[in-house]
Amino acid sequence: MTGADRIKQLAGIMELPGFPKSSGMRVVSAEPGKVTMALAKRPDLTQFFGHFHGGVITALADHAAGACATTSLPEGKIAVTVEIKINFLSPADGEEIVARAETIQAGSSIGVVKVEVASQKAGAERICAFATATMRAMDLPAGFR
Repeated sequence: MTGADRIKQLAGIMELPGFPKSSGMRVVSAEPGKVTMALAKRPDLTQFFGHFHGGVITALADHAAGACATTSLPEGKIAVTVEIKINFLSPADGEEIVARAETIQAGSSIGVVKVEVASQKAGAERICAFATATMRAMDLPAGFR
């Protein structure tokens, strides 16, 4: 599967009903073992100081990790989260957050992914969170293939 095919497949998954679509998450790039996703700031995604909410940052990291692990799986499989651990390093006060996920270990049933989340503001970027996620391969339901 080419990079363009992977982006199309992952973008299709992101279009399914649910939080990723309603929040505005989008796939920026995808290749085997690497995925970048982004999310633009909106008032409903922030906490009381106006920064991205920690749950939103975690959700973007989680979806990037899942997409990343999925790129290493055979067609008809999708990665779901078994465990995610996140460290918040600085406020996500930018106009957009970008999650860059990379596979650390890919197996036939379990994979581990690392994710850096950066806050982008006025052309500058600062890492605001770092996550590790353990993902499990599952069969993609027939209705989604």
